[in-house]
Amino acid sequence: MTQTPAPLLAPRLASVLGRIDADLDGALARLIDLLSIPSISTDPAYKADCARAADWLVADLRSFGVDAETIATPGHPMVMGHVDGPKDKKTPHLVFYGHYDVQPVDPLNLWASDPFAPAVETTAKGRMIRGRGASDDKGQLMTFVEACRAWVAENGALPCEITFFFEGEEESGSPSLVPFMNEYKERLKGDVALICDTGLFGHDTPAIVTMLRGLMGEEIVIKAADKDLHSGMYGGPSQNPIRVLTRILAGLHDDTGRVTLDGFYDGVPELPADVAAQWQVLGFEHEAFLGEVGLSQPAGEHDRTALEMIWSRPTMEFNGIIGGYTGDGFKTVLPAQASAKVSARLVGTQDPHKIRESLRAYVEAHLPADCTVEFHPHGASPASVMETTHPAFEATRQALSDEWPNEAAFIGCGGSIPIAGYFKKIVGVDALLTGFARDDDAIHSPNEKYDLECFHKGMRSWARILDAVSQG
Repeated sequence: MTQTPAPLLAPRLASVLGRIDADLDGALARLIDLLSIPSISTDPAYKADCARAADWLVADLRSFGVDAETIATPGHPMVMGHVDGPKDKKTPHLVFYGHYDVQPVDPLNLWASDPFAPAVETTAKGRMIRGRGASDDKGQLMTFVEACRAWVAENGALPCEITFFFEGEEESGSPSLVPFMNEYKERLKGDVALICDTGLFGHDTPAIVTMLRGLMGEEIVIKAADKDLHSGMYGGPSQNPIRVLTRILAGLHDDTGRVTLDGFYDGVPELPADVAAQWQVLGFEHEAFLGEVGLSQPAGEHDRTALEMIWSRPTMEFNGIIGGYTGDGFKTVLPAQASAKVSARLVGTQDPHKIRESLRAYVEAHLPADCTVEFHPHGASPASVMETTHPAFEATRQALSDEWPNEAAFIGCGGSIPIAGYFKKIVGVDALLTGFARDDDAIHSPNEKYDLECFHKGMRSWARILDAVSQG
């Protein structure tokens, strides 16, 4: 997939790329300033910090001429900004989305440094920016902002009409997002939405994500006795919620890795042959992919490749189990309750609400006497498949190919980014997703980082994309 030689640069683009190269230290300083704000959206203790991050972005956008503001929601504020396009020619209207909130940092003891005292580190793999949000999504968001800043500095204005849209609740289920988009959909209407919350394929292959899995989350709480019981006095004749819960969870998969829920695979398409062939060319090596995290053999559905499972197959996973005594030492109790957090990644036309109903019915059907169950939903969004017929997709693919060592590819993504589907369903705009994260960025984990190369080339990539799309 080695790219062909890049064409000669137009003067307006060459000057922007030169400005990005010359101002890399300034861009880093601004990113580090933003990363220092602990904008953890899921924890109410950080509400003021989320507002501070939103205000920081408004001030930064205004610093290079964007008409920007924060807009209050029942949760954390949205940031919106707008710049008109050239008056002497028709150019596309781009809507750029990113999120300024971050994941919690727990467990803090596994961080090698303060997650909100970001710094540039030099390692055997190169220079990187270490800190919570470096890759997800502040570093990615700022690649676009910095590209726009450089464009204005060199050319006096942006090359096309752009609306900036930054969310503060992405990492906590986006409870305010849909109502906000419904209320402000006229301001969000453009020709195409740009989203920078994805990554490269491998180390050096830029990618445009055209398939995203949906997500359904559910917490299951099973209760039995009215208090914790002494295992010597009650063990045996008394129901143990942990045993009940783990038996129920174990039954959700068969021996071949398939999910056993009734109707779970309704709406799951088979991968088209041409798409499968394109993915095969990428040369994905599951041994290396799993080896990086200390694993060796693919689990999941036995008759599917690892890449197929990540990008185009649904899953049912267990994200956390709580029950009984979990502190230091030992306490011989039968807990009064046990709980599990369960999530399903969805593809095709799978209905997250029907799957939630099926999961609840399954749990209730396997609940023994003396036990009760409570369910707590945690989000539900369908999968998204992006149309690639808009000219911006091919223009972006070529622009990315001109910047990176390998040609850009259209790929799937194992994650869930509901905003892409909301743009289509609510606003009527197709979403184009490209980003510059790497698989080892440790997003959502301790010691999150963003390679300096990705930050630098990400800015240059967006500059190229703005140039190509504005002329298309």
